Amino acid sequence: MATETPYEVLGVKPTASADEIRKAYRKLAKEFHPDLNPGKPAAEARFKAVSAAHELLSDPEKRARYDRGEIDESGAERPRYSYRPHAEGAQGWKYQPQGEADIGDLDDLFEMFGRGGGTRGARGGARGGGRAGEGFSMPGPDRHYSLTIDFATAATGGKQRLSLSPDEWLDVTIPPGIEEGQILRLKGKGGPGFGGAAPGDALIEIHIAPHPFFRREGDDIYTELPVSLAEAVLGARVAVPTVTGPVTMTIPKGSDTGAQLRLRGKGIRRRRQGKEVTGDQYVTLTVVIGASDDPELAKFLEEWAKTHPTDPRRAMGPGTAQGAAA
Repeated sequence: MATETPYEVLGVKPTASADEIRKAYRKLAKEFHPDLNPGKPAAEARFKAVSAAHELLSDPEKRARYDRGEIDESGAERPRYSYRPHAEGAQGWKYQPQGEADIGDLDDLFEMFGRGGGTRGARGGARGGGRAGEGFSMPGPDRHYSLTIDFATAATGGKQRLSLSPDEWLDVTIPPGIEEGQILRLKGKGGPGFGGAAPGDALIEIHIAPHPFFRREGDDIYTELPVSLAEAVLGARVAVPTVTGPVTMTIPKGSDTGAQLRLRGKGIRRRRQGKEVTGDQYVTLTVVIGASDDPELAKFLEEWAKTHPTDPRRAMGPGTAQGAAA
């Protein structure tokens, strides 16, 4: 089965604007987010695909490179081979690739490094006489990848599978507290070396998918929590989502929209300079009236307001007093 393009994953046309791509991503991210689909692996897999597609298409440079066929859906480089006739190449080379060294004929490569006798190949490998290329070695090239992970995995760490090709996968260990744009180096997971030399490394650039509830500032996490009018006025014990699961928090009596509460130790946990540090989670309350068309509530507030005058806009200056004409 053919692999979906990032445009097909998001359900947009290749000519879609940046705003159309962003809107499509937000809609699908909310629909398939693991927090809203617990115990549904298919939804989680779809969320990761949607996040990866958005990560590629939201970056103008990466999108342009993908459209030109220079990188694939995962952001990995596509091989490019464009040979010119021998007459255009340097002496002793059968082909001259445009923009890359040709390693198609190793004898020619060995001959180039060995010409003159007694010379050394890359990183050593001295040799005298004998077959051209004998003793030559070259470390393998590094390979560059891009990996999008969800917010919770970035905060708490875990395992993430990276697709290198349709038939090749790599399990990547994500350290707790990893940040946007951070690069992980996996030793020996790059291209193969030559002449017994070590393979290159895999360099994985990490991107973190936006979360519908959380945002991160340093080691702290921020979220907004809707509460009912009764919970705000009377106080309550309510469940609050965190990256490690819901916890119970006390809403003080008389809380108002904008009130900020702290959950100590529920932020980002990571190691810094050999020590483990943990941030906090800050919860901002948003009072939701809910039954605003309830006649009983309206009647109560009418009577209550007569004996409890308040002016929430007093600090804004003249002309903003309660009941002033618009």
